Amino acid sequence: MFYLYIFVGGGLGSLLRYIITKISDQTLLVNFPTGTFISNMLACLMLAILVVYFSAKSIHYSWIEPLLIIGFCGGFSTFSTFSNENFKLFDEGYIILPIVNMLISVTVGFLLIYFIRSKS
Repeated sequence: MFYLYIFVGGGLGSLLRYIITKISDQTLLVNFPTGTFISNMLACLMLAILVVYFSAKSIHYSWIEPLLIIGFCGGFSTFSTFSNENFKLFDEGYIILPIVNMLISVTVGFLLIYFIRSKS
């Protein structure tokens, strides 16, 4: 059952990431991977909230970690897409933009998790 939870959560997270990326690409019209950034930051935020919330609970939910933390957050965020989009920007002649994206994404993602987890 553990693997099924990961499978379902990962699929749902990947689907939501795809939808956010498509909506972002169609509405924002910027040459920046905004959809991936939004998905990765929301996944960091959600992961931190889930870890804090369920670690404070006295009951153990055996399905939460595989479904939401490993599966959904893992499928919702993506390092491979993040890396590929940065390479595409670099390949298109942008030098500063991929560096800015990497710095902002890693810093904001870390800070989201840090501030939420340190408050618990």
